[in-house]
Amino acid sequence: MNVKIKFLCLATLLSTTILSNTSGQKITVPMDPENWEVKSDGAKFQKYRGVAGLFLPQGQAGLKGVEFQNGIIEFDIAFPQTRGFPGVKFRMQDDLNYEELYLRPHQSGNPDANQYTPVFNGLAGWQLYYGEGHANAVKYNFDYNTQGWNRVKLIVHDTRGEVYINDMNTPLFQVHELKHGIKKGGIGLQGGAMAVFANFSYTPSTKSLLKLGKKDLPKAEPGFITKWQVSSAFEAAKVQGLNKLKTKDITGLTWNDIDAEFTGTLNIARTAVKQGKKNTVLVKLVINSDKNQIKRLDFGFSDNILAFVNSNLVYGGSNIFGSRDYRYLGTIGFFDTLYLSLKKGENEVLFAVTENFGGWGIKGRFDNMDGITLGQ
Repeated sequence: MNVKIKFLCLATLLSTTILSNTSGQKITVPMDPENWEVKSDGAKFQKYRGVAGLFLPQGQAGLKGVEFQNGIIEFDIAFPQTRGFPGVKFRMQDDLNYEELYLRPHQSGNPDANQYTPVFNGLAGWQLYYGEGHANAVKYNFDYNTQGWNRVKLIVHDTRGEVYINDMNTPLFQVHELKHGIKKGGIGLQGGAMAVFANFSYTPSTKSLLKLGKKDLPKAEPGFITKWQVSSAFEAAKVQGLNKLKTKDITGLTWNDIDAEFTGTLNIARTAVKQGKKNTVLVKLVINSDKNQIKRLDFGFSDNILAFVNSNLVYGGSNIFGSRDYRYLGTIGFFDTLYLSLKKGENEVLFAVTENFGGWGIKGRFDNMDGITLGQ
């Protein structure tokens, strides 16, 4: 074969590969070191139940040389009925920013047997994102049963997704909004629960392969706080023990205007980076009142909070996972109420919000907006 023919054959192969990546052709990926970059102590490529697989007890494995935006991701997974969170990462921008679907074997049959969550700046947000659109009940097969494998399929298109577990015809649930938006990125496997992964494939597609129709997201309800000012992170010790606090009292902060989601939830990790002891931000709200008045504010937070109104400490609370009883999840909602003592004119409300685990967020709503406007 001369050089010209070799070049033409290579060009044909390359064009076919590129076409397959946009035409809905399934690409099967062997479970071997040539295709996966493993970062995990104890991981092994081995046969399980006669199938070539990857034992991934913890850590992660990244699929080499692949960028994925829309299409299908499929794999088999086996695990014992033990606590853990194995699953798949997709549209990975880097090791700290991606979308994730993971399974909770220890919650088999329960409403939180699985979880879709975005990860921003290394923080998963499952305390902020739960229930319908993020998880659904399913019973798993366990590795001591004759049907030890669980088949998982994830279909993604633009800002929506569908999750299938064992039943490959009917979606277990729809992800109504992929929180990172429309992005292209890597694919990875997340270890845990002594899981074994096998029969992995992905199917890139430029057209939607979703079965369910789009669900219109509701708009924020009247009274919801839709925009906040969020500072850069600092050490929680700087606000502990304070009875008074103004914005200027903590120097060196930078500020961003951040929009809340349609649920009213503000995911602080979208803008703030938790590093070491720097796990606290100030979240600011400016309220202009037409008179002296008391105003009710329903709010939720994760995980610890101090509230200051016109520099005065008025509230302190904790919403940490497991802090109230061993089943307490620390999920966020409109579970707390403040009665703000507002003066006529401009009022500064500061929340010092500290992250511990599982989600860094705040949400707030007024029962009515009579006599107040929100400003900068």
